[in-house]
Amino acid sequence: MCEACSSHMVLQTLTFEQIDKVAIIGLNRPAKMNAINSQLTTELDGLLDRIASNEDIWALVLKGGEKFFAAGGDLGEIKYFKTVVDGFRFGTHVQKTFSKLATLPQPTVAAVSGLALGGGCELCLACDLRIVGENASFGFPEVKVGILPGGGGTQRLSRLVGSGKAKELLFTGEAVNAQEAFRIGLVNRVVPTESVLEEAVAFAERLAGRPRFGLQTIKKLVNEGMEMDLHSALAYETRCLASLFGTEDQIEGMSAFAERRSPTFKGR
Repeated sequence: MCEACSSHMVLQTLTFEQIDKVAIIGLNRPAKMNAINSQLTTELDGLLDRIASNEDIWALVLKGGEKFFAAGGDLGEIKYFKTVVDGFRFGTHVQKTFSKLATLPQPTVAAVSGLALGGGCELCLACDLRIVGENASFGFPEVKVGILPGGGGTQRLSRLVGSGKAKELLFTGEAVNAQEAFRIGLVNRVVPTESVLEEAVAFAERLAGRPRFGLQTIKKLVNEGMEMDLHSALAYETRCLASLFGTEDQIEGMSAFAERRSPTFKGR
């Protein structure tokens, strides 16, 4: 257990563990199919702050249950929202937390089995990569109850799969299975359901073997470069490249290549 991440935090809707340089957050509301409510969002927000500042964590895996990753927003809570202010406050809170996940310095991998609907699907989209089981399904059913995805779904989905396919999923509220999600670019890999977490952790461990500062710089460059015009993004890329020269990991990587040995990166 990461003491820096768990100290002064009592987690009731999440679980946390650390294996070497990989942190694993688990959604933990099984009786509610891991539906996302204000408490879960608050706990995740605080935990992400601790992970972001922890130099011993180089990658993060986010997992749910075997039959459901997360079945969306908790309608048991949302049904009591009666005013524009209620909806705005909840949406702002969720967006803030999901955006914190999307911009977390460390690379993130969602390990998805079963249902990932609504807010659950938005949580997946806020991760860098999605490794999913053959039983996984993804959708945005919000339109069927008169609302829309408010955790970044309308924006991150269209950037990932294109506006045409995004509108189809958002307009209809219909779910797609794992293979269709892979075909349209919504997920990175489809694996046997029973090995989803194992595959996701193994992939995160591979990432944790790369130079930490290099990974974080690449993630920031891709995320922010997508919002720039090409000329500005290319100039930003040059500055990011220059910033890596002189780091201990860059020197180690170049030396290891020249000496035909495996590098040992220390995150400096």
